[in-house]
Amino acid sequence: MIRNLIRYGGLGAVIVALAACEKTLEVTNPNQPETERVLATAKDVESLIGTYYKRWHSALWSGRTNIRGMANVMAFENFSSLNNDGQNNRYPFSGAFNDNSVGNGLANYNSKIYFVHSEVNRVASSVIDKIEGGLNLGSPAADLRALAFAEFLRGVSIGYIAMFYDSAAIIGPGTSAEEPGPMIHYPEAMDSAITALERALVHTAAAGSAIGTAFPLPSTWIPSPTNMTQTEFTRLIRSYRARFRANVARTPAERADISQGGMVDWAATIADATAGIQADHLNITNSVAGPFNSWVSQYDTYGLWHQMPPFIIGMADVSGRYSAFLSTPLGDRGAGNNGFFMVTPDLRFPQGATRALQQTDFAITSCQGASQLCKRYFANRTGTDQFAGIGWGWSNYDFVRWHSWRVSGDGTGTNGPLLFFARAEVDLLAAEGHIRLGNFAAALPLINRSRTAGMVNNIATGGGLPAIVAADNTTPVPGGVNCVPKVPQPPAFTTADCGNLMEAMKWEKRIETAYTGFSQWYLDHRGWGDLAEGTPLFWVTPFEDMKVRGKQDSEIYNSGPGGLGFAPNSAAAKGTYGW
Repeated sequence: MIRNLIRYGGLGAVIVALAACEKTLEVTNPNQPETERVLATAKDVESLIGTYYKRWHSALWSGRTNIRGMANVMAFENFSSLNNDGQNNRYPFSGAFNDNSVGNGLANYNSKIYFVHSEVNRVASSVIDKIEGGLNLGSPAADLRALAFAEFLRGVSIGYIAMFYDSAAIIGPGTSAEEPGPMIHYPEAMDSAITALERALVHTAAAGSAIGTAFPLPSTWIPSPTNMTQTEFTRLIRSYRARFRANVARTPAERADISQGGMVDWAATIADATAGIQADHLNITNSVAGPFNSWVSQYDTYGLWHQMPPFIIGMADVSGRYSAFLSTPLGDRGAGNNGFFMVTPDLRFPQGATRALQQTDFAITSCQGASQLCKRYFANRTGTDQFAGIGWGWSNYDFVRWHSWRVSGDGTGTNGPLLFFARAEVDLLAAEGHIRLGNFAAALPLINRSRTAGMVNNIATGGGLPAIVAADNTTPVPGGVNCVPKVPQPPAFTTADCGNLMEAMKWEKRIETAYTGFSQWYLDHRGWGDLAEGTPLFWVTPFEDMKVRGKQDSEIYNSGPGGLGFAPNSAAAKGTYGW
């Protein structure tokens, strides 16, 4: 049993963490004597806990061996004809499911977040045990800071498992290294994450007034241009809590307010989001020591890796081509090797009525210097178009917002500050909460902040779109025939017309958070009801964990549009846009 539990990140795995390395783990048996050896001194404990944000980060952004490629394709945030990272076997409309059978070819991808974040939770819990058991780190402030950071790590690790998996193994302070921890369903797991983040806030507040020095956090704990003062760390904790509160929901019914029978406490979400980050949260990536962002590194290689399918970005079109796309039978879209082309007033997209004009408006070569911002978030690609795979995914547009970081960084490619949590996300979480609670006026400035932002020094800082002034959820967004977004219209969903306040919020959140947080569109789309019918809503407990807990092969199940052998209610229903 002990050998199996090593997969959950037994404390012996921390030997590598002490050296601040995110590479291959050296694992020794995670028994109690080993725990005592690794966490024997105050220096050991602080050295350990200070490296585990990077370890948590590595499951999401270090390398591509995780579920992000699949989730992005399922949510129309990306389209690829390649089999890399499970992308083309997760096409919407194809009956694709999340395979959890023993030995499946994507097992390492499916389980990475689950196992690494379980490890982070276990290590953070062991640190808490040591401090609460009497180990003194040098001052009351230092003790409380370490407790706050450990609870933060517990919260974000359990929180991500709860967002993506049907169950989680909950390991907490007091759990021995030999115990796998009880399995609980995702709503209860998210409750544990929220509770851990609350304890992190309590310890942070106490640390700030305790004897000794607690803040700012050591710069190596969260490598960021932001000085992690008590205030900034508190804001970051509350931002993650706002994200978790909303995104644990897998269906529109679950994303409704608790007063309406849903799972989300939108008043609490608004409070957390409002008290969250006041500027974009950036991490300083390092291609040798981490933290990394391999997904952006791959996706932003302009014209060689991916393209943006029309289903979502087409909502910016004012030329009529999006309606034509919607009215064409699914299997005929892209006929004649024609990628989707649109015209839009949204300044985050290239401007012009033809491909040539859009390519002239913004060339990717204009933002390849160190620490240089690109004029637009998206580019109309030049050179050979990517006509491979299913025709409905073909598009002329690539996401290139982080191209400068990819090729030049702050002097060397993939090194330097990079956005990981957008301020717009917390603004728009609060806006969604206000809309759901009927306080439409409070949502307007939060949506308009990015919607109306224009060009600054010839760089798009937002959409440059007309402000929304109607404090209701029925009036079409302003702009007339040139309104953005235009959304598919019932009952046939073969034409598009101006959306309402909720659709404007959704549009801003999609464009401002694209390729920032981990699988942002997937998490939002399932809760909004915007995934294609039959798309899997989550991943299930990895088969390795099931087998450790005594499950037979016949008891291991999948998620998606299946029957026998599939988790119930694990596939999206036909939703908002009729697909």
